[in-house]
Amino acid sequence: MLVIVVNVCARYIFGEGRIEFEELQWHLYATGFLLAISYCVSSDSHIRVDVLHERFSERNQVWIDLYSSILFVLPFVALMLIFGVPFVEDSFQRNEVSASPGGLPFRWIIKSMLVIGFALVGMATISRITRLAAYLVRNAS
Repeated sequence: MLVIVVNVCARYIFGEGRIEFEELQWHLYATGFLLAISYCVSSDSHIRVDVLHERFSERNQVWIDLYSSILFVLPFVALMLIFGVPFVEDSFQRNEVSASPGGLPFRWIIKSMLVIGFALVGMATISRITRLAAYLVRNAS
């Protein structure tokens, strides 16, 4: 928020906006978003289609969550990590910088947040799968 305020003040008061601040804004937003996804997965506060989900029994909801985590979330995380690591490595080796004149250097830092964010989502998903499986074992009928 401070970056936005500084950028707006610089643009409207001093008549000069800085591309570094604009890029830093979206870097911070992307970082926050990528890190927050893992929290949402671990705390079960992510979005789902509750219209259907709430109609099932609690046990069936757990089964649906378990299967969807295994069949959809983990493969997607694996793909993001498989393709994300070389993406970051290439950026680091090239010492990639912003395409904008006066933009931020070290583009690999924001790109590495993709890998870190999805690694955290993977860990949170594995933790969630473990909790769901434990629930099914405890409440076996």
